[in-house]
Amino acid sequence: MFISRLLAGLTACLASASILAAYPDKPIKVIVPFAPGGGTDLVARTLAVPMSDSLRQPIVIDNKPGGSTIIGTDALAKSAPDGYTLVVATLAHAVNPSLKAKLPYSQDKDFAPVILVGVSPNIVVVSSDSPYKTFAEFLAAAKANPGKLSYASQGGGTSAHLAGELFNSMAGTKLTHVPYKGAGPALTDVIGGQVDVMFATASAVGSLVDAGKLRALAVTTPTRSTTPSLAKLPTVAESGVPGYNAGSWYGYFAPAGTPPDVINKLNASIKKGVQTPAFKSRVESEGLMIKTGTPEDFGNFVKAEEIRWRKVIKDANISPD
Repeated sequence: MFISRLLAGLTACLASASILAAYPDKPIKVIVPFAPGGGTDLVARTLAVPMSDSLRQPIVIDNKPGGSTIIGTDALAKSAPDGYTLVVATLAHAVNPSLKAKLPYSQDKDFAPVILVGVSPNIVVVSSDSPYKTFAEFLAAAKANPGKLSYASQGGGTSAHLAGELFNSMAGTKLTHVPYKGAGPALTDVIGGQVDVMFATASAVGSLVDAGKLRALAVTTPTRSTTPSLAKLPTVAESGVPGYNAGSWYGYFAPAGTPPDVINKLNASIKKGVQTPAFKSRVESEGLMIKTGTPEDFGNFVKAEEIRWRKVIKDANISPD
């Protein structure tokens, strides 16, 4: 019996070593659960180049938008656990279990974390004609006028919506949420002064701030951005709301059951890729602060995100749709 078990163990080890030695021997598909052209697509396509170089196989980007990233994420959950299909996950992955009445996959059982790529801030922006020149001025006005100031978002449950609700909770304010169908119309009304403020992504507002149509007041991450164009902006936390943190993030998942050796090889490839000058310079417009680690680190990070945003969603009475 002992010898049989030993031989079985040795066979499994040899099979695993054989798989890793051959992996990858065909193109790897990376699912982007958004339409082409957004921040997630930018990260995936830019990182695909150094990944392809190190793994010596093409990286094929497959855009599967829809359902608040659920369509693309479900496609990954139903893929073979062989290391040839990945998904780029965002904040939506962590909040969907709290925002959706039912998911077509198991959040806890169907995914294997690969790596966190980085965190980027939302930017607190107002119209260039706004009376608020600093975040401190805006905060004082929000506290003095409960229910009278408004904030825009690109839709319910998005990063801008949750950042605003977290702000209300931690600052003791009552900003009124005004949801839109997309960042474009939301920002148009902020520029026009119909809505007072937006906690918008850096990629959505960078050019508008540069053009003088919007005024940037603060970043939502715990530390100041390392991106030159954002480095002078204070954090919300240092400007009167201690502990505030509402950054967006990007990370990679594989299907559950993907061999650990394959996961580790993908982790190493991505970790190397994000340090290339080409990747760093290309994602600067996102305000992305590169932050990698082990697969376990990413798994723990996502679980912590699920827990903290679940509380925000519950406290703000945001109902699952």
